[in-house]
Formats: sequence, structure tokens, C-alpha cells
Amino acid sequence: MSMDARAIRRASTTLFVWTLLLGVVSAAGVRSANFLVNADDPQLARQVLDSAEKYRRELAMEWLGRELPPWSHPCPIRVTVGGGAGGETSFAFHNRVPFNWNMKIFGPRERILDSVLPHEILHTIFATHFGCPLPRWADEGACTTVEHFSEKDKNTQLLYRFLKTDRGIAFNRMFAMREYPADILPLYAQGYSLARFLIGQGGKQKYVQYVGEGMQTNNWTATTNKYYNHPNLSSLQIAWLDWVRDGSDEGLIGNYSPNLIVANEQQNNVAVVRGQSPEAPGPQVASARQEDAPLPLTGPLMPVNFEQDITPREPGVSGGFYTNGGRPASSEAETRTSSLPPEHQRGARPIAVTPVSTKPAHAPTFYLPGGTSLYRR
Repeated sequence: MSMDARAIRRASTTLFVWTLLLGVVSAAGVRSANFLVNADDPQLARQVLDSAEKYRRELAMEWLGRELPPWSHPCPIRVTVGGGAGGETSFAFHNRVPFNWNMKIFGPRERILDSVLPHEILHTIFATHFGCPLPRWADEGACTTVEHFSEKDKNTQLLYRFLKTDRGIAFNRMFAMREYPADILPLYAQGYSLARFLIGQGGKQKYVQYVGEGMQTNNWTATTNKYYNHPNLSSLQIAWLDWVRDGSDEGLIGNYSPNLIVANEQQNNVAVVRGQSPEAPGPQVASARQEDAPLPLTGPLMPVNFEQDITPREPGVSGGFYTNGGRPASSEAETRTSSLPPEHQRGARPIAVTPVSTKPAHAPTFYLPGGTSLYRR
């Protein structure tokens, strides 16, 4: 073999070895103090890693008022590009300390970075702060608020559909849930809307304190009264429903205080049926106007022909990100609203109406099975 041939062979062998080593390094991912990211695209892996640390720091400051200390072991993140946006984060607790993290995120690159990742990072922040699983509505609701506005708007649109088709969840049931219901998408949409409503009345850190005390005492009636001045969950539910029916405008949340709600009920004599609180021994329904009051409307909680969410059911699993299980409304009469910024609302459909006699003409009628119902009169 000639000198030139041997040199070419050694160079080829060296190039092959370096290619293998680079492949191993890429497969091993990139690592920081708190995360270990694996992705087929090294550039995307680095973007996710940097964004994960940034979200962990900034979201903790927003919601807790402080940064988290480093975890003892990094949280692995597996990134897959393609398909609908989604994700899940699993973990366990030992002496109120989360461990054995495992995060999977997927979808379009843009949504991975601006929606899926911050949603899942906030799950890990809550797990670290509380040291135990949160009520599903509070966890998913808060985490959905940090997504891109286009994803949040999907939840708002779906919420109106669910409330008009008997798929809403009464607060006494929703606050008691520790696992995901079979009909999971209404929990995401309703939890997100209620989180917005509560955050609008005192901010994110107050919301965290409220959820923490509610879990600690398991007395949501007293905790709701303490933090938001509603005497019970029924009062909170009525105020929230009024706000949703009137357009879910965050700038008007102050108009739905308990005192104003009571004053409006007395002035308008609206027929409102109140559901029982979680502490009530059984169904206790009272009407603000008893004569000719219809019976509460209830219906099946299972959806018809909907795409099942990929969320796992095991304890310790975050439930992950709002996936593409819901379909956009197709009917022209379907109620729509928007949480989009004003500059993005051009061409949006107007909200369809089902009038309530003593309410504004644009107000549709909503039903929460087993809880509050606003009826046509």
C-alpha cells in the first residue's frame, strides 16, 4: 500500500470515529444545572435548554416571588418535532420533594418553545413549591395561562361550547377532583378560565397562596371567602359564569365582586340556581326566585365523538399540555369569544346569543351539571 493510500485510509478512519463521537454527544443531549435535553436537532436542543432555565427562573419569580434552588438531579426533556403540540411531565414525591423527573414535549418548533415548554416548566415549579400534587383544575388552569395567545384562545372558544352543551363541571365537583375526568378537555378550558378570573383579582402570587391554603385546610369555602370574599364556591361560580357570559374581559373582572353580584341579583331578580358546596352533606339547591323555577339541567359528562387526550392518568403525572383533542367550532351559531390581543381580533366571529330576559342581549345561557345554571325565563 502506498504512502498516499495509507494517509487517505487513516484520514477516513479518523473522520468516521469523529462522526461516531459527535453522534454519541448529540444523542446524549445538552445539559445545564437543572435540565438535560435530548433532540434530533442539536440547535433546537440548545434552544430548549436555554429557554427551560429562563422559564424556570422567570416563572418562579412571577408566581412565587423568588427563584427556586437547584434540583438535586436535572430534569430530562425529550423533544420531538412534528404533529400537534403537546407534552407531559411525570415525577414522584419523597418527603414532599419531587424527584424522578421525566418531561416529553412535542409539536411544531414554535409552539414547543412558546407554549408547551413554559406550560410544563410551570408544572415543575408548582411541584417543587407545594411538594404535592395540585388540584387538577388549579394546576392545568394556571399552566395554560403561560402559553401563546393562540393556544389560550382555543381553550376560551371550547369553553363556550362546553358550557352550552352540558359539559361544564360544577365547582363543587371540580374543586374536589384529584385525578383527570374521562371528559378531560372541559377541565382544561374551565380551569384556565377560572385561573384567569382569580388572577385578575389579585395576581399570580395570591392565586398560589389561595391554592396552597385550600389544599392545606381542604376547606375551599373558608379559603375562597378569605382570599376572594365569596362566601362559598357557589357564589364564586355565579360570578365567574356572569363574567364568562359577558365576554371574559380581564379588564372588567372587578365588576363581578360578590357585593355587586348580590346587588344585581336583587335588582334584576334573575333566576339563579345555586349548587351545593363541597362541605354540604347532599344536594342542596336553592333558587333566588322559587316560583316556576325549572329543575336543574344535567346531562352526560362523556363527550360524543371527540379525540381522546393523550394525558396519562397515573398519580404524579402533570397531565401535560392542552393537546389537539378539541376541534374548532364549525357551526355558524357556535358561540365564540377571544382572549386575543385587540390587534389580532380582526375578522373574529361575533358571539352567538341566547338571551336571558334580565341580562344583556348578547348573553347566552350556560349550564353546569349539578351546579349553577342560568335559565331562560
